[in-house]
Amino acid sequence: MSFIRPEILRAANRWRESLVGAGAAAFGAWLGLTGAGAAPIIGTVLVVGGALLVFAGFQRARFRRGGGGAGIVGLDEGRLTYFGPVEGGVIAVADLTAVDLLTGSSGSAWVLRSDGAPPLAIPVDAERAEVLFDVFGSLPGLDTGAMLRAVEDQTPGRIAIWARDPRRIAAH
Repeated sequence: MSFIRPEILRAANRWRESLVGAGAAAFGAWLGLTGAGAAPIIGTVLVVGGALLVFAGFQRARFRRGGGGAGIVGLDEGRLTYFGPVEGGVIAVADLTAVDLLTGSSGSAWVLRSDGAPPLAIPVDAERAEVLFDVFGSLPGLDTGAMLRAVEDQTPGRIAIWARDPRRIAAH
């Protein structure tokens, strides 16, 4: 039995990196202002590191959709896997040619494409879908800000997020 309401636990989990970063920055500020010797240097490092963690956590929190959706996502040795209740698949991250976000009345899904394989659709709220943030972040030329805005915008349609050939994005 938990004494913390479930919605508060979900929110804290979504923002966990930012909360840890804020705590580290606050501790670093206290240490830097009240400490002696090497403590101010350590405090300054903690403030800077905490601020960076807050920023990274803010981006990750915007990407997370809470889980509980259909299927589970995994990443092992450069191979992205999705096991859903009806379908799934495996795709090598190095073989990705395009990433789209498909939004409709039944929810949103990432559509991953590679040459010679059928597209792999992964619900945005699938379990462990946050690993996609790191995968997408490793793609050359991906605009993280545009991706996060697309995730937050629930307008129905298909949005081209990234393509190995940049002309594909310009055409959409």
